[in-house]
Amino acid sequence: MDEFQKTLSKKISFSGIALHSGEVSKINLLPAKVNQGIIFIRKDIKNSSCVKALWSNVKVANLCTMIKNEQGHTISTIEHLMFALYVLNLTNVTIEVFGSEIPILDGSSKIFIQELLKNKFSYQDIKINTLKIKNSIEIRDKEKFIKYVPTCNNFLEIDYTLNYNDHLIKKQRYIIKDICKNFEQISEARTFCHQEDLEKIFAMGLAKGGSLDNAIVISGKKILNQEGLRYKNEFVRHKILDCIGDLYLAGHHLNGKIICNQGGHELTYRLLQKIFSNKNNYYLKNQVNVSPKNLKNNLKSNINYKVAV
Repeated sequence: MDEFQKTLSKKISFSGIALHSGEVSKINLLPAKVNQGIIFIRKDIKNSSCVKALWSNVKVANLCTMIKNEQGHTISTIEHLMFALYVLNLTNVTIEVFGSEIPILDGSSKIFIQELLKNKFSYQDIKINTLKIKNSIEIRDKEKFIKYVPTCNNFLEIDYTLNYNDHLIKKQRYIIKDICKNFEQISEARTFCHQEDLEKIFAMGLAKGGSLDNAIVISGKKILNQEGLRYKNEFVRHKILDCIGDLYLAGHHLNGKIICNQGGHELTYRLLQKIFSNKNNYYLKNQVNVSPKNLKNNLKSNINYKVAV
């Protein structure tokens, strides 16, 4: 994980269909000042205030992660973009959104990461605030649970188990250590659904923009997508992708271990809520100012990550 705060060097834009609204959505990612964090702004609404990507701004929603501002304006399906920002260690970014939802693109974080990596990042002259969580903290709902465990490692490890009562997914478990160094194992995993659930989802007014171009559709023992799966266990890998994106709503990178069984957006949100409900659970390591000269001597302005195409 990078030691210093980092932002973009220039504007980067994305556009495409929104998964749930079915509308065309455009977003601009802009450089931001130190200590700002990740901020979203609804540009399609006059005089709309910004909303910071924090757990305290989450509005519980179906099948996505949604945040809202004090005016009640919402921005949904932010989790895939948040994953990209997390694993690329981008700490300060302003995101202009022309619509109520982030474009789904191909249903994963692949395109976000590829486009971001085509551009240089700008390191900033203040160290990041490191979030230290002192205790093991768990949220449980019957057989479902998510648990944070402190470790001595300077990275985040995920141990995720998915267990579906179906003919295809069945039970899948995946463990990934140091998500920021190994994000390519997760970044291309797409969102998914069962064909028999679509009628219910449509009745909820969701997935209006869903298609085989941006989601895996399962029918019995078959995948309806002509190209098949990108990974044999793409389903559990996508759940990890969602989990990491949601965890970035802590406002900081986490070190330690996440153990999750049958989790989801709401369970991850409840974990963050529990962590921050008691100041004895955590502390922030103080940031240190450094001179631009020292910064230049210690950091490179380019990174050389590889992303599978």
